Amino acid sequence: MNIKADFADIWTVMWKEWRELLFSRGNLRSILLSLLPSVLIFGILLPAQVGRVWVDSPMSMVLWGWLAMLPVTAIIADAFAGERERHTLETLLASPLSEQAILLGKVGAAVSYAWLLALIMLLVALITVNVVDGNGILLYPVEVAFGGGILGLLTATLSASIGVLVSLRAATVKQAAQQLVFASIAVTWLPLFALSLLPMQLQENLTISAKSGSETIFLWACVVLLGLDFGLLMLAMARFKRSRLITD
Repeated sequence: MNIKADFADIWTVMWKEWRELLFSRGNLRSILLSLLPSVLIFGILLPAQVGRVWVDSPMSMVLWGWLAMLPVTAIIADAFAGERERHTLETLLASPLSEQAILLGKVGAAVSYAWLLALIMLLVALITVNVVDGNGILLYPVEVAFGGGILGLLTATLSASIGVLVSLRAATVKQAAQQLVFASIAVTWLPLFALSLLPMQLQENLTISAKSGSETIFLWACVVLLGLDFGLLMLAMARFKRSRLITD
């Protein structure tokens, strides 16, 4: 295995994805418009209401991770389903790029895109809180920024790994996007809904425990997310076969 060549191939695919994302006519504009509500809600409205807690609280790391998942679904559905619709999948598969490079390049492009947009939203939120609070300059604590950045990277990878599995089998981008909506609901909203059904006293006890043991919870969350990311990527690699995709 030539590691240097593999990284070069992965970078080639990532750059191809970024170039199509940024310079395809109307593509970037439509994506930015679809993300505008998230920026307004999580970058301006909610931070303005919550105030400095949005910046100071260790629990905001959870939000960092969640926000990084949102932009992934905007582009990962197109990863292979879009190539299939545009009839460019055969050309891509006929290239000398390895299967691993193609898959990891597409995942890497989606993750880096989502992570960057999440950081932009959090920067906008920081500016909003500083404007609304007006009591000196507020910055994210180092542990919150560092931990939130790691969680965002891991959750974006999780969302991209799920998305690429869906896109591999979907006939159209629309079909892949619809399936990813249900997957994102299952991953994010169902646990929150289940938590809301717990007795109020138990919810308060869990909140207190989470605040006092935030470092332990963070470490366990990282371990679980790493395991899920690795497992899903291995599954995607096992299912991504040139011969199978060409005959689909």
